[in-house]
Amino acid sequence: MSPAFRSLNLVFLGPPGSGKGTQARILSERYRIPHIATGDMLREETRRRTEFGSSVKGYMDKGELVPTSVLNGIVLRRFDSDDCSRGFLLDGYPRNVEQAGLLDDLLAELGRTIERVVWFKTDDELVMKRLTGRRTHPNSGRVYNLEFNPPREDGLDDATGESLEQRSDDSEDVVRQRLQVYNDQTVPLIELYKMRGLLVEVNGEDSVENVTEAAMKAVGSPVGL
Repeated sequence: MSPAFRSLNLVFLGPPGSGKGTQARILSERYRIPHIATGDMLREETRRRTEFGSSVKGYMDKGELVPTSVLNGIVLRRFDSDDCSRGFLLDGYPRNVEQAGLLDDLLAELGRTIERVVWFKTDDELVMKRLTGRRTHPNSGRVYNLEFNPPREDGLDDATGESLEQRSDDSEDVVRQRLQVYNDQTVPLIELYKMRGLLVEVNGEDSVENVTEAAMKAVGSPVGL
């Protein structure tokens, strides 16, 4: 039987394009806990062309990890928000063993722990197809894929007819670099959390609906959420 929790602090792991962001948004609504996506937060800063956004844009455009000190500050500020009192869902952090240790220290100070780490296991070649074929409508956030979910008219948003864009970090060279960084730095977290008894594995190659069902079954049902 799946365990029940009085609060729910989750970490989602998986390569870029594994669908963890989509699942994080769905489960955030189902469990009524905030989805903390460090990648989205960083991209918003670069979109707004803030000083902070300019400082991290170079790392993101090349598919490299943003420095740990920068991410720590973002996550710490977010944890201070009232909506995190019942739990949170971390997507994009930690990304290496060093960050995992710093996250443990931060949560210990708050008297909290990670309940589950969900790993969305996905083949690298499928990731390439998902990301290099991804196109986005910047104003709404609607996402298409040239192979799996194409727009009705090539290059145009179905609802508005406005142009779709490809993210700068979705080019083939950058995606391969992102995957290399993930395999070198983030994959060791899988063994770390497995040894701690926190890791649950979900097939990220299945349909969105099936992945959601499998993830919720693996996480369990929190008390009062």
